[in-house]
Amino acid sequence: MSQEPERADDILRRALSEALASVDPTLAGRLEDDPDSYLDLIDLTSRSAAEISQLLHFAVTSARQAGVSWERIGQRLGMSRQAAQQRFGRVIDSIDVHDAGDRRRLFPLTAFNEMDALDEAGRTGWHSIDYGMYFHDVIQSDEQWEHRRVAAFGASRHSLESGGWHRIGTMWFPWAYYARPTGKPIEAAKPPAGSKP
Repeated sequence: MSQEPERADDILRRALSEALASVDPTLAGRLEDDPDSYLDLIDLTSRSAAEISQLLHFAVTSARQAGVSWERIGQRLGMSRQAAQQRFGRVIDSIDVHDAGDRRRLFPLTAFNEMDALDEAGRTGWHSIDYGMYFHDVIQSDEQWEHRRVAAFGASRHSLESGGWHRIGTMWFPWAYYARPTGKPIEAAKPPAGSKP
């Protein structure tokens, strides 16, 4: 008799349990005879739930950045378009940021054009130091920079970090962004495409 394939929810539940166990490897053993360890379990699970909630918010924001409609997002979440929009907040239509010397904002960007904009900016010495929905803040240096975007939950982050790449800010689920100088002289200096003076 063959086993039924695991359901997606079971796989997810097991992966989350393993992730929680890896945060505090002593917890499982303490549950056998330490009643206070259950309070530690509650604390760890509560903090994890808050993180998952934030990741869901970032996932919705990323979907909007990629052009997915509120209607489709609501359908995926089992709610109306209006409920999804109310729950997950506003879409940034414009950001008023002025040139701060050697700091500029690339805006508007989407998941589909941001890496091209960062590549172009990097050739003229601009590199990302912060980012958010629809933008990257960049500063200029005297050498070219390269940028990478990888899945925040993927193993490739670790190889980038060991290869001299610097993580930019905190992760913007589902992405993590990295930059590193190339050592090459910059090309003709010009404001990066999409910068908002």
